[in-house]
Amino acid sequence: RAMLPIGQGIWPALWMLGSDITTESWPACGEIDIMELVGNQPRLIHGTVHWGPDNGQHQYYGTTAPALSFPETFADEFHVFSIDWQENEIKFYLDDVHYHTVTPQNMNGMAYPFNDAFFFIMNVAVGGEWPGDPNETTPFPGFMAVDYIRVFQ
Repeated sequence: RAMLPIGQGIWPALWMLGSDITTESWPACGEIDIMELVGNQPRLIHGTVHWGPDNGQHQYYGTTAPALSFPETFADEFHVFSIDWQENEIKFYLDDVHYHTVTPQNMNGMAYPFNDAFFFIMNVAVGGEWPGDPNETTPFPGFMAVDYIRVFQ
């Protein structure tokens, strides 16, 4: 459950990487983006997975959750970003509403790395190719407030 920063050039994310990244490298280890927000789109979040044998064959499969109603943004209140991660299936949720599913059938014939161990990362990036650079409209300081993280097994 988190409240997110918004603004041009801001890129908060709740995501996971395969624990074997030191031996398999990215994207072969797999990446699960539970939530990513591009700050100049404050009502949209993305749920995506990344895989592939090497960076030259990087694959991804994702979508956006249904947009919040104007003028609400993800900076206004807490929202629950979650996945239900089972063997051979990952379901993405926003506030308990399912919006995306990933299975081995989505891997374009490549290995499905998502049945292995992963570790969790929370970050707010500033700038980059996807969100662009901050500008005079970007609110600083910005922050991501995480109320809780829950893991059930």
